[in-house]
Amino acid sequence: MTPHAQKKAIWGWALYDWANSAFATTVMAGFFPVFFKQYWSYGADVNLSTAQLGFGNAIAGLAIALLAPIIGAAADKASAKKRFLVFFAYLGALATAALYWVDQGQWVWAIFCYALGIIGFSGANVFYDALLPSVSPKNCVDAVSSLGYAMGYLGGGLLFLLNVAMSVTPQTFGLADATAAVRLAFISVAMWWGGFTVFAILWVPEPRVAAAPIGLLQAVGEGMRQLAATFRKIRQFKPALIFLIAYWCYIDGVDTIIRMAVDYGLSLGFSSRDLIAALLVVQFVGFPAALVFGRLGQRWGPRRAIFLAIAIYMAVTIWGSMMTNRLEFYAMAVIIGLVQGGIQALSRSYYTRLIPAEHPAEFFGFYNMLGKFASIIGPALMGAVGLLVRQGLMPVAADAEQMARIGQIASRASILSVLVLFALGAILLWRVKDGSEVPPEHQPSSR
Repeated sequence: MTPHAQKKAIWGWALYDWANSAFATTVMAGFFPVFFKQYWSYGADVNLSTAQLGFGNAIAGLAIALLAPIIGAAADKASAKKRFLVFFAYLGALATAALYWVDQGQWVWAIFCYALGIIGFSGANVFYDALLPSVSPKNCVDAVSSLGYAMGYLGGGLLFLLNVAMSVTPQTFGLADATAAVRLAFISVAMWWGGFTVFAILWVPEPRVAAAPIGLLQAVGEGMRQLAATFRKIRQFKPALIFLIAYWCYIDGVDTIIRMAVDYGLSLGFSSRDLIAALLVVQFVGFPAALVFGRLGQRWGPRRAIFLAIAIYMAVTIWGSMMTNRLEFYAMAVIIGLVQGGIQALSRSYYTRLIPAEHPAEFFGFYNMLGKFASIIGPALMGAVGLLVRQGLMPVAADAEQMARIGQIASRASILSVLVLFALGAILLWRVKDGSEVPPEHQPSSR
């Protein structure tokens, strides 16, 4: 690949993060939790709607977790990473657009479309991540991975800013009210996601496998047969295996906070406007912070930088369980913005050091599988803990004030439960050897 072609490939790859982050920000973290609680689950108890949202996230996570290793192996066999990426990206974009037509009170349909959107978003990321080793020079993988996340924060943040402006002053945009603005925001996400994916289609080359590629249907069949073989194979790369389990734990905490933070703030009585504004802070702090973390990973090594991010997340989780006002929520948004992109980008680039170069989609299938299995546990854990604490504290006859107070206690307990996931992840990550310490028989192949 010529230097010019490689530069275009890197930017085409990074612009896919610019494209799909609109879903992560406007839909997953921003408007969907608010709209779900206030529109699609109108009139439901706050803890019940939190549980519904948590279990909806869990179902979508389970679906992609089961699919990821199979489709990853199939993509390696068929030399079809881009085709799979495009399929899942446009599935997610169409499902997001469909939310526009879901009416008030139809929470089941809202969860269904949202779950399809998550499957599209997460499924495409299997192949997006797997393309990283082929677009990046070996000595720049931390920086290129961080560039992707930085572009995601900037692109997702810009569209989110426009959507927030639409919801705050809908008449300026010729819209009847905030409800119409939020519904139109789902359409804008679909168009943004689908439109900017074109750069990845045009600029990112499809890596070729050594053997002749086979058809997609045959590749899926072979991918299913290869699943057991890949489990055996990954045991030969012990650092990668231990890292995957550690990643399973700590990224669960990260994803849970991303998906449930707004819902948690609403449960504490904060206004949706303040919560959405805090999310904007995360996006625009996250853009430069992701680039800085990429450089930190090159200077310290990615594992040490990941430890720093986990420690900060643990402190924020404890603080979040005790916060009482919106200024604290803004402060935590700044802190999370400083580390969120960094822990994601460096986890991805660190993993590339631990896997064989010949089968990136296959191994990234497991990476994303464990990430999505983790996202089953976190939201479901929050929902279950909140309901159990509420049920245990609720007296036989409770007035509205008592119910509100008990609901807040349950919400605080639910967010605190995420702390155990960060702790387990840090303990397991401690057992992963750095690339320089990996025994020769476990060293990944040279790129």
